[in-house]
Amino acid sequence: MPMNERTVNDHRTVTGKSTTTTTGTRTFTGGRAVRRRGALAVAAVLAAAATTLTALPQPALAAPPRPAPAALPPQTIADPVHFWNDVLMEVVRREGGGPGPMSRAAAMLNAAIYDAESSYQLKWKGKITSEPYIRAEKYAGWIEGPDEEERVVGRTAYNILLGLYPSQTNYLDARFRERFGTEPTGFDLLDTTIVGPMVKQMRDARNGDGSDNDQVYVADNKPGAWRPTSYPDMVDPSCTRDSQAVTPFWGEVKPFALTSGSQFRPPTPGLYGTYEKLLASDAYKQQVKAVRAVGADGPTDATPKIERTPEQEAVAWFWANDEDGTYKPPGQLLQATREVATQRKLSTYENARLFALVSIAMADAGIAVRDVKYLTPIDLWRPVSAIRDSGLDPDWKPLLKTRAGVNVTPCFPAWASGHATFGASWAGVMKRYFGNDNIAFTMTTDEPQSPIKSRSFTSFSQAAKEDAQSRVWLGVHFPWDAEDGLVLGDKIADHVYTTKLRKL
Repeated sequence: MPMNERTVNDHRTVTGKSTTTTTGTRTFTGGRAVRRRGALAVAAVLAAAATTLTALPQPALAAPPRPAPAALPPQTIADPVHFWNDVLMEVVRREGGGPGPMSRAAAMLNAAIYDAESSYQLKWKGKITSEPYIRAEKYAGWIEGPDEEERVVGRTAYNILLGLYPSQTNYLDARFRERFGTEPTGFDLLDTTIVGPMVKQMRDARNGDGSDNDQVYVADNKPGAWRPTSYPDMVDPSCTRDSQAVTPFWGEVKPFALTSGSQFRPPTPGLYGTYEKLLASDAYKQQVKAVRAVGADGPTDATPKIERTPEQEAVAWFWANDEDGTYKPPGQLLQATREVATQRKLSTYENARLFALVSIAMADAGIAVRDVKYLTPIDLWRPVSAIRDSGLDPDWKPLLKTRAGVNVTPCFPAWASGHATFGASWAGVMKRYFGNDNIAFTMTTDEPQSPIKSRSFTSFSQAAKEDAQSRVWLGVHFPWDAEDGLVLGDKIADHVYTTKLRKL
C-alpha cells in the first residue's frame, strides 16, 4: 500500500459465519521489533490523517491515483501458497525431527495463510466463499497496493515460519528476497494492517498447546511392550534407551480440529487389555507371521524365505522418508497436494483452503496416532522385537536401513502406523475437497534409497493404502497397524472437512 494512502479506521472481522465490527488498527507484536516500531509510527500518522479526513465533506475527498503494479522477480513457482510450502519442506530437510512437529508447523503455516488470503478476498474482492479458520478481517486500506495478495500471503508465511524455526533465519530471509526482491526487514504497512493480526492470532491459538512437553517415556518392560530397537548387529545410537522414544506425549497436544487426540481412538489391539492376553491370541500370532515373511531384509536360517516381490520392495522405499534430510511423510503428501492442485489449475484462494484443510488433518493425524501409540493400554513392540526377543528368529532384520546400511526401526511403538494415518487423512481430505476419489495423479519421493522417484495413482485412496502397506513390506509395522491407521486417518479427514473451512 503506498505511503500516501489514507486508511479507514474501521475493520470488518469475520469469524465463522458471524461478523463483528472493531475499531482501531491492531499492531504486530511478533517478529522483528525494529521494523515494527517504524510501521507503528507510520500507521499512527495514517490513522490520525484518516480520522481527520473522514470528517470532511465527501466531495473534498479525491481518490489518489492507482499505482502501477510492481513486478515480482522472475518466479519458478507461480502460486505463493505452493512457494511457501516449498520453503517449509526445505526447512524440514534442514531441521529434521519427528513428523508430529513438522505437521504442526504445516498446519500453523497453511491455516494462517488461509486466514490472511481470506482477509485479502474480503477486503478487495468483497466476499469470502468459505469460513476462516480463526478469523478474517476487512483490513484498512484505500486502494489495493501492488502485488498485495502476494505480500499478504508471503509476509504472513515468512513470519509464521520465522517464529517456528528461528535457526533458519538466514535461509528464510534468502527465500523472501528470492520471492520479493526486497529485504524482509523492510517496512510494509500490511504488517500493521493485516499480517500482524494474522500471525498473532495463530501464535495465540497455539501457545500452550502442549507441543513443548519434553517429559521422557518410561517403558512398560513386559513382553509385547515397546522397547528400544538397537541390537549389537544393528546398532542405532538414537534408540538405545526408553527415554529416546520420539515425542511420547504428542498425543496430548491440543488438536487443530478434533476435540482430543483420543476422539477416534481405534480398539485394536488395546481391546485385549493386557500384553499377556495379546501375545496369547491367534490374531497377534498371524500379525507376526505376516510381517516376518514380507518385511525381512534377507533370509536367515530361521526365516529362509522372503515373500516380498521386487515391486513391493521398491514401493516400500518410495514411501519411507524416515531419515532426517527428507521432507518426512507429511512433506511427501504436501508435495502430492501441490502436484494435484497444479494439475487442476486451482487459484491462490482455492490453494490456500486446500492446503489448510490437508495440513490441519495431518496435524491432527499426528496427534491422534501418538495417542494410539503411547496412551492406550498396549504400547506395542515393533516387529523386530516381536521376532527377535520372543526367540522366533534372533537374526531377523527389517528391510528399513540407514544410508550407511544399518538396519533400523523408528524409535516409538508400532500400533498404529503414522504413515497410514497421515496418508488416509490426506486422501480423505483430497477426495472430499474435489468431490471425487478417482483422480489420477503422479507424486514424488525424497527418499534417497528409493529405486523409483515417482509413482502414478488412479485415486487418492489407492495411494493411501499403498503408503500404509509399504510399512509392512519395510518390516517396521504389523498389518493391523496399517489397517487401523487407515480407518483413523479417514475419520479425522471427515471431521476436519465437515467442521472446518466450510463453504458459505
